[in-house]
Amino acid sequence: MDFFEVIFGNGRWVYFWHGFEVTMVLTTIVVIAGLILGLLLALLRTSISKPFKLLRKLPKYPKSKFLQKLADFNPLLVFAKLYIGIIRGTPALVQLLIMYYVVFGSIRTMPKLIVAAIAFAINSSAYIAEIIRGGIESVDKGQLEAARSLGFSHFKAMYYVVLPQAMKNAMPGLIGEGVTMFKETSIVGWIGLGDIMRGADDIRSLTATAFQSLFAAAILYLVITTVFSNLMFRLEKKISKEEN
Repeated sequence: MDFFEVIFGNGRWVYFWHGFEVTMVLTTIVVIAGLILGLLLALLRTSISKPFKLLRKLPKYPKSKFLQKLADFNPLLVFAKLYIGIIRGTPALVQLLIMYYVVFGSIRTMPKLIVAAIAFAINSSAYIAEIIRGGIESVDKGQLEAARSLGFSHFKAMYYVVLPQAMKNAMPGLIGEGVTMFKETSIVGWIGLGDIMRGADDIRSLTATAFQSLFAAAILYLVITTVFSNLMFRLEKKISKEEN
């Protein structure tokens, strides 16, 4: 069987079409949710919150290492570091299976698409957080201090001054993460969700051929990632030109 007969014979291209729909919907949800969660985590990673700083006024503070550490303790920062470390240190497939079989194991009415979206959004947010944090730290600290000296609160200074520049600086990394996440969704077949790779596997089973269906899936992924990357880089250049 030649390539076109394997893919288009008996309407088998429909498996790819349905898989394409699932992949695009899943990726869109994950990118939006991951960006929101990642931004929140990045703000936690750069937080200056120290709820026990009043301990510095105690008479025993200069001599107590425990009080010094407690006064400098930033629970938001610790939580963000722990979250990011765990998520980045474990495979996305393991997280997906835990989400499906453990977290939602007793809720079989939960759509697999939603389960996968939650798992991938959590995974992506850890990487996005570090990308945005890098963008925040690339902004000159003097701008934050200048905004504070003008009467801005830390939150308003971050929102109006630092974040717009940080997001611009982080744009290449965010585009790369979006492309990576699109490709990583190819593992959702492990929980029975019919994405592009599941469509390729169905065609392989029906035709007893592997090369044609897998090659078609590879081409489909390549085309979509190329188009997406070009659109995002054009958007990035347009934003840069408008600001200049």
